[in-house]
Amino acid sequence: MDLHKLTAHELHRMLKKGEISVTDLCRDVFERIKAVEDRIKAYVTLTEKVALLSKAGEVDENLEAGKAISPLTGIPVAIKDNMCTKGVLTTCASKILGNYVPIYTSTAVEKLFAQDVVMVGKTNMDEFAMGSSTENSAFGVTRNPWNLETVPGGSSGGSAAAVAADEAIVALGSDTGGSIRQPAALCGVVGMKPTYGLVSRYGLVAFASSLDQIGPITKDVTDCALVLNCICGHDRMDSTSLRVDIPDYTEALVDDIKGLRIGVVKELMGEGIESSVRDSVDKAIALLESLGATCEEVSLSHLDYALSAYYLIAPAEASSNLARFDGVRYGYRTPGALEDMMEMYSKTRAEGFGNEVKRRIMLGTYALSAGYYEAYYGQAQKVRTLIVEDFNKAFEKFDVLISPTSPTVAFKIGEKYEDPLRMYMSDVCTIPVNLAGIPGISVPCGLADDLPVGLQILGKALDEMTVLRVAYAFEQKFGFKEKPAL
Repeated sequence: MDLHKLTAHELHRMLKKGEISVTDLCRDVFERIKAVEDRIKAYVTLTEKVALLSKAGEVDENLEAGKAISPLTGIPVAIKDNMCTKGVLTTCASKILGNYVPIYTSTAVEKLFAQDVVMVGKTNMDEFAMGSSTENSAFGVTRNPWNLETVPGGSSGGSAAAVAADEAIVALGSDTGGSIRQPAALCGVVGMKPTYGLVSRYGLVAFASSLDQIGPITKDVTDCALVLNCICGHDRMDSTSLRVDIPDYTEALVDDIKGLRIGVVKELMGEGIESSVRDSVDKAIALLESLGATCEEVSLSHLDYALSAYYLIAPAEASSNLARFDGVRYGYRTPGALEDMMEMYSKTRAEGFGNEVKRRIMLGTYALSAGYYEAYYGQAQKVRTLIVEDFNKAFEKFDVLISPTSPTVAFKIGEKYEDPLRMYMSDVCTIPVNLAGIPGISVPCGLADDLPVGLQILGKALDEMTVLRVAYAFEQKFGFKEKPAL
């Protein structure tokens, strides 16, 4: 049996019945990785020795001894390489952190480890999570399993590609402007960004602190709910972590959305959206209506300014967060004799950071500089408030909002790499969600040109339950079964 093709909840049932062992499962996943990884390049670091020789056997012994088994016990998991893992390289796909081995583990990953998951490895990404294609990695380009000439999306492209190619059963990604949902859409898997603050950011290497959020990338909505159950919750190590009760998200997995009011975001269905993508989303709308939901167009009038606001706010926060990478405390330092400290700083950062990271640091530093702060960063924050108010007003009438996840299907590798503005437009549908701090999920809703299309479902803050309910009902009715031919 090809165990790597199954979902976490299917494998859980088999493990619980004793039909398979964790060692058998992990060995099967690593055999799959050996078969396809040279073409996909989803991973920066693999942890096969620890997984097979230590962790899998330990979990099997616990199961044989009758220890209670959680829904994620023994499940092979991939972790995006911007989440700290004690004793395991954490590079952010950057030369400047190419030798960084953390002395602690991020809270979200620690919570997974507490459920006895088995970490397969650390996945490739756009450097410091800055990108929409996973072409900005210092360790090579990740390829989309559906078409090896196309990108998997970004910045969590390695995690999405690993799940789509069955190189992991589930994965964690991070989402600053769509970096979970957009690659999930392009790779034909499920990806969710929870409400800001619902999952601890402690141990997540910061890009833009007011926007970053960890979330799951999975094969179906059920697995998504299982991972959320594990990683959500307050953490005293994160000052932005929310003190709220965490429900059992699997209770949202009911095949019934009769009477729900769904708003179709007008600004995300028009200009810039490929006709084939729009057609797939129109069919998804018709399906949701057939299930008893009411779908109606809604306008969020300030959404046209979201991209501009984001590319002032995010780079500004990045310029501050990345100031710590200076060659003094950890990470890469330029070699050779240097005249003074300033030369060491400048050469280390020039050599250690890639072009996209340097571009955003410069943009952010400019936006925060004296004389421009209020004109740019201050104005962007005002626009952010208007976008939050637009969403709040829409949710007074609608239970969820929907749109395409990405304006296009996966594009060719190199197609947008030299044109940053075209690349930034890849996140036009997802960025408003991060600015507002609300939850969003992407689920596959068909194929266009033999490549996956994602449907984005958005909910009000802390209403992951309704988002999951709509996503699950749609998934069950639509029945997306297509897989990449690898």
